[in-house]
Amino acid sequence: MKSTINLKNTPVTVDLSQPLDISIPLSGAKNNPVAWYLSTPVIQPVKQGDWVAKVSEGASVNFNNIQFNPHAHGTHTECVGHISEEFYSVNKILKQFFFLSEVISVTPQKQVEDSVITKNQLQQMLKNKTPEAVVIRTLPNLETKKHINYSHTNWAYLTESAALFLREKGINHLLIDTPSVDKEKDEGKLLAHKAFWNYPEAPRMQATITELIYVPEHIKDGSYLLNLMIAPFCNDASPSKPVLYKIG
Repeated sequence: MKSTINLKNTPVTVDLSQPLDISIPLSGAKNNPVAWYLSTPVIQPVKQGDWVAKVSEGASVNFNNIQFNPHAHGTHTECVGHISEEFYSVNKILKQFFFLSEVISVTPQKQVEDSVITKNQLQQMLKNKTPEAVVIRTLPNLETKKHINYSHTNWAYLTESAALFLREKGINHLLIDTPSVDKEKDEGKLLAHKAFWNYPEAPRMQATITELIYVPEHIKDGSYLLNLMIAPFCNDASPSKPVLYKIG
């Protein structure tokens, strides 16, 4: 089922029956990915006295409470409200959901004890392309990314100049398969977040960062239509389900 969509005055033909999901679902299982020193999410039935809201235990419905943190427990999309004193909700800021995107695979460079994605690497990968969104797959692309406890792992991150390059190139939506575009333990500097959002000088209110995605091997580098779906949370970040569609 091919459809033609106009994006930035450019007709794009996509097959909407062939979605490519790059999100990591949130579950209450022990192998759910975790970051920021938290435990796994808790998904359990409501209990009121002897009544348990679970069909297998005699209830008429399954009726679960869910306790989680969007930044720590799976794919999530955040807005500048993540680092601002003022409250901004990603649900209010993100008003459009389809974007031309470019998937790139990058092997982070060793820098002393860190692994970093540099401006030069992004320049080489994107060249003269000007998508609205960039999807970064770090290499090696092990499937264990979907189940890692990332706490104290010093994951790969973007240098400040790399994030600034993306901003200056007009990228409004940045997606990456790590828990953060910044270094895990950076003393609260958040250099990449601030550079990408141009905070606090002139915050880019329309821009978003999506973290903890997973781009399977069968999705090749190149241009795609991105559908950036979020749950309607009034919060700086929300669980999200980014989905790619091949173009053409």
